[in-house]
Order: sequence, then C-alpha cells, then structure tokens
Amino acid sequence: MLDDQLKQQLSSYLQLLQQPVVFTLDAGDSANGTKVRDFLNEVAALSPKLSIAEGHLKRQPSFTLDAQGAAPSGITFAGIPLGHEFESFVLALLQVSGHAPKISEKVRQQIEAIDQDLHFETFASLSCHNCPDVVQALDIMSLLNPRITHTMIEGGMFQDEAEANDIMAVPTVFLNGEEWHNGRATLEQLVNKAQGKAALAAVNDDVSDKLYDVLIVGGGPAAGSAAVYAARKGLSTAVVADHIGGQPLETVGIENLIGTDYIEGEQLMQNIRAQMTKYHVTLIDGQTVTGLTEGSPVQVQLKGDTTLQGRTVIIATGAHWRNIGVPGEAEYKNKGVAYCPHCDGPLYKGKNVAVIGGGNSGVEAAIDLAGIAKHVSVLEFGPKISADAVLVAKAQSLDNVDLITNAQTTSIKGDGRVNGLTYTDRATGDSKSLSVDGVFVQIGLVPNTSWLSDCLDMDKQGEIIVNEKGATSLANVFAAGDCTNSAYKQIIISMGSGATAALGAFDALAREVTVKA
Repeated sequence: MLDDQLKQQLSSYLQLLQQPVVFTLDAGDSANGTKVRDFLNEVAALSPKLSIAEGHLKRQPSFTLDAQGAAPSGITFAGIPLGHEFESFVLALLQVSGHAPKISEKVRQQIEAIDQDLHFETFASLSCHNCPDVVQALDIMSLLNPRITHTMIEGGMFQDEAEANDIMAVPTVFLNGEEWHNGRATLEQLVNKAQGKAALAAVNDDVSDKLYDVLIVGGGPAAGSAAVYAARKGLSTAVVADHIGGQPLETVGIENLIGTDYIEGEQLMQNIRAQMTKYHVTLIDGQTVTGLTEGSPVQVQLKGDTTLQGRTVIIATGAHWRNIGVPGEAEYKNKGVAYCPHCDGPLYKGKNVAVIGGGNSGVEAAIDLAGIAKHVSVLEFGPKISADAVLVAKAQSLDNVDLITNAQTTSIKGDGRVNGLTYTDRATGDSKSLSVDGVFVQIGLVPNTSWLSDCLDMDKQGEIIVNEKGATSLANVFAAGDCTNSAYKQIIISMGSGATAALGAFDALAREVTVKA
C-alpha cells in the first residue's frame, strides 16, 4: 500500500508523535476493508506509538484517530487517505498526538466558542487539490471542540453513497445530514460560516494598515513570478488572492516548462509559494478583491470592507473556464457538469462521459478520464482536433476514447443529474445524442477582470491591455498573465509577464522624484 519512499517520509513524521495514537478500525468484510486494514497495519508498523483497535463505526471501512487515554478527537477517515489526502492524514496524526494546530488565537477562540453539535462529512477524491484545505480545516475544528466531529469520505471507495447523495463534484460537505458547502475554503471561512457569519477570512490590522511598494492581486504563476522579482529588488511586496495556486492546480502534469522535464501543477505552485516565503512576501489568502481605485497610493478593496494600499499594483488574476452557455449547463453544474477532471474524475469510475473541447486541455482531460471512465467522447466544434499532435496520437491510441469533430453542443440533459447531451453535426446539420453521466467543459478561458468594471482599458474579451513593460492605462497599475491581452495563455508566458510587470513597477518607483519646499 505504501511504497518505500512514502514509508521513509512517513517514518520521519512519526518521530514527531508526542502521545501514543490509537486507530479504531471498522473494516467490514469487503475487499476495500482489507485494503484499509493493510494500510493501517503498514502505518502502525512504523512507530511503537501507533496501535490498532477494533470498533463499530458508521461506515465500513473507516477508522478514527484518538490519543491513547484521551477523549475522542472526532476525526474519522472513511477510505484510504492517500493521494492529496495523505497530508491530511499525517497532520491529523500529529495534531491528535499533541501538536497544536498552527492557527491564530482568534480563530482558536472562535472554534472553541461554538456551542452546538456540528457533525461534518466531506466527500473528497484523492486526486482533488481543493479537498485537503477543507478536510484539514474541519479536522482542526473537530480536534479543538468536542461538540464537532468530521469524517472524510473517499468518494471513489464510497461511490454508491456519493451517487445516492447526488454528489458529482468535490469537495462537498454535509452538516448534520444536509448539504452545506461545495468547493475550496479556508479554515477562517468555514469557521465563520459555521457561526452563521459571512464566509470571509480575516485580514489582520498589521497587514491592512501597511503601505506596500508592490501589491499583487492574484495567486497563480504570474503573481508568484512578479512577487519574487519585486521582493528580490528589495521592495516590500504582498500578494492577495482567494487562493494561492491559480490554474496550475488543475493541471496534473506540466511537460513544456523549459528546463523542467515534468512537474505536477500543485508541486510547481508549492515551489513558488515556498520561494515567495523565502523572500518574505506577505501572503494574504482567502480574500475576494472587489475593486481598484486610482491614486497615490493605489487602493485595492476587498470583500468585507477591507482596503489594501500599494505604491504600485500588479493585477495577475488569471482566468477561469469558459461556460458553453447551453440549456442544462447551469442547472446540472456539480450534478454531472464539471470543469476539473482531476478533482471530479474519480466520481465517474466506470461511467460514460463527454469532454467539450478538442484543444490541449480537452484532450489532456480525455486521456486522464480514459483510465477511470468506461468511455470518453471528445466533442470539438471545429473541423479538426486542435490539440498538440502528441496528445492527439495518445488519445487516438486509447480504445475507450472517441474524437468527434464539427460537433456543436446544443443541450445537456438530465433528471436531477446529467444523463445525456445533444449536439449538431456541423458538416451535415444532423442532431445527435450521447448517453453520458458527466460532461467536462474545456473550451478555453475567460479573464478574471469583471471586478475592475471600467476603471482601466480592456479589449472586447475583457482582457487588460498592457504595454511592453506590463503597464496598464492607470498610473502605477500593471498587469500580467492570462488576465491580459497576451497572445498566448501558457504558464511559462505568465511567469515571464509577471517578471516584466515587477520590473516595470520597480522602474516606476525608481523614477519617482520627491520635491521638497
């Protein structure tokens, strides 16, 4: 279950255990139960402070983690927490054993003050990059408040339960048996939501009161590159974003980053985040930016009435997946219509799915899904598949992938969840139908610039117009990456434009002249 490298990594973490931890296992009598038992046996064999007891739990197979002789932690894992959830498992082990969660005292007090019974259940997939943030946050809440419990449910192993609850996207959180939350969230946002407040992460006064030389809006590779370049110039630099990571988090493998043969998107952004931390960039995560006001300094407004200030501002908000805009798309979003094959793909094991879009993203999605789904149909609007030749060849080599060209999707059908779609064959004009359980939309990007209104010049696609230095139409405001009118949308191009914008901002600051009477 655990390879040698993973065992070595886990062994080093287990040396940090403070108190003995007991796994209480209810494996049931299924093959999956045997897998969970084998997993725990392998883990327990790595430390004398770990042991396994038998018990009766709500789901089989599942297990709890509790400090020996202490009150229950309230944390349960249903399934095997590998993949992206392995970090959640390790953190839960360490925290149950006595390591205090690294959270602010304010948030700790909020959690401890909750005076009602909250029983959370999170459906997750092991390939989901958004799920661990939610799982880890709810585990912390369970650990700190005896009235709160949390169960992570691995959707692939509990697919029947996921289907019974109409769960077609992760993470999906149930609270006391009712669907409560979908998608990424920070601990602060979930705590506030549990208290009936707006789901906003707090911004400390020492952060909001500071005037930054460079204030960067966005959390992807363009923002990270801009932050590193600005900080290395000795400028006080801050990054504000709803989450640090951006589009690469939805990319499993990157093979065209020059000098790096292969890297996963999440690992790339972890590396960039670590580099920003190394250069003391202030990271303001979990925020929604709502507006920009020109001036000296430039003002950036956040949801919740907080304002940040920068002598210069770099906008690097990236882009999001474009909707196809056909009947049924909005109605069945998260009920069979999805945009991230890596996150939601495992929920479609053994099912028929369609991918809308024949570019690199669409064909890459089809290749990934082919290893999970029964059959994958790729629908491309144009007369030929436009993805790179190497990707097309790979897709064509797969027996369960069909590439359909001249296909204009006209509607998505369902009866509470997706069960089909219709498209028009643009070559013949015939209307055709496909019986599918899921539709993954991969038809390009829309810039995340709607929050800017008309405060600076943009093209008809809503992309920010920049010059050769990354400057916009507003003084001391720069932009970079997929939110701009760059000709191509690629990670390496975003990084380059981020560096350009940072150097442009540095140049603007260096040329400022202070006139004294």
